[in-house]
Amino acid sequence: MPRASIPGTPALGGSRWNTFPAAGTTLTAREFFTAAEPLLQGIIDDNALTGADREVLEDQIRAALALGTRETSLPLFLGPDSAPAARELGAQAETIGQELASWATEAVERLLTDPVPLPAGPLVVRSHCYGHLLTPAAADLLLGRRGGPVTMQLYNEWLHQMVLLRDALLPFTNWQDVPLLITPTGLRHTEPARDTFLTELLVRQIRHTSIVAFARNVVTGTVGPAGYGFEADGGTALPAVLDRPPLTAPRYLLTWRPDPAVGETVTYVAEVRDYYAAPRTLVEDLPPAATTSGPLTARTRTAPAADGARTARIEVTCDGTTAHVDLGQALRGHRFTRREDPAAGHAPGTADAWSALRAPGLVWTESGDVTLDATGRDDLVVLALLGRLYPENVILRPADRSAGRSAGRSAGRSVGRSAGRSAARTTADGTGPSRLVALVDSARAH
Repeated sequence: MPRASIPGTPALGGSRWNTFPAAGTTLTAREFFTAAEPLLQGIIDDNALTGADREVLEDQIRAALALGTRETSLPLFLGPDSAPAARELGAQAETIGQELASWATEAVERLLTDPVPLPAGPLVVRSHCYGHLLTPAAADLLLGRRGGPVTMQLYNEWLHQMVLLRDALLPFTNWQDVPLLITPTGLRHTEPARDTFLTELLVRQIRHTSIVAFARNVVTGTVGPAGYGFEADGGTALPAVLDRPPLTAPRYLLTWRPDPAVGETVTYVAEVRDYYAAPRTLVEDLPPAATTSGPLTARTRTAPAADGARTARIEVTCDGTTAHVDLGQALRGHRFTRREDPAAGHAPGTADAWSALRAPGLVWTESGDVTLDATGRDDLVVLALLGRLYPENVILRPADRSAGRSAGRSAGRSVGRSAGRSAARTTADGTGPSRLVALVDSARAH
């Protein structure tokens, strides 16, 4: 039925539980949660909820947003053999779900005594079911004792919006800061992209480009080229490792970085789509380490956008010489590296990191384990080095200070052309005899 409303704002009821503009708006997670509180208020009013009912609703939202429960909205099983992307996204789901559940508990308690104003008459909405399971106690409360179709429709819509909110935030480390696109259907416009994203997450090892595509959709509502990050109005979403130590940074998650200078949506893409086809240089063919007088410094540079995409590079400079590494390949290299404890020991062969950075193509080895010492280097220099190494059997390892790097080096040998020709080839699982080990400072693990 028609509702009283402020002139110029849509009337609530039917499929409309909010006053979001037809063109959409941008809200953070907390702002959207607050905007959905009228649904909670409608549930309280229609069901005549009391303080004694809070625990039932708290248990329900926690069960729906948790992993491994009967009522879970994300049936993601995590075990010791789970892929890194699944582990990172699963940890995100648990963290965000717990926080949203805490917000819900606080909101119900507050709305019981300090209700938000609603239009004249009860709030009645039509919420299409998405199949979320209720706990027995919640089903009894919302459908049995005092509930009914109105209460159930209101709760179904609120619960589904909270699930959509949790899932929309999964790709982002700083999820509370992300500007989400919100339309008159709340976050239901993300359902097709969410279905694609979760299907891949649940049935295979999800690709990083799929995580980026979903993140772009929840921020902009648009699709674009497959890439490793994107720019949107007011900021940039790029992998978290760009401002964290490579040894401890997430491999797959993005960080939203506000930037008022950004005004258009552009996807970041790698210069070489298929790294397997890129030129390669054997590590044993690198020139010997050169004496340098200055430090290695690094910065990122972006190329102009073309057809909705752009590339970027890491520039590493030393003594007036600059090496260029594609940022997309560097981030790809970071995702593919394995991480080992310093107790794993030192590789017998050594190679110079600066020589590797200046090498043409991607550096690889057939000479057995080879260490490239990146200790004392800036995190961005380390990331650039990972972008120069062929991403197969690459290890990132903190230096073992107790053993002493000098001892490890003196016991080793410099790689040479003849040694490289006689050793076994690399293997795809990272356990074979031919590996490139990037050694970094232990302090950068913290």
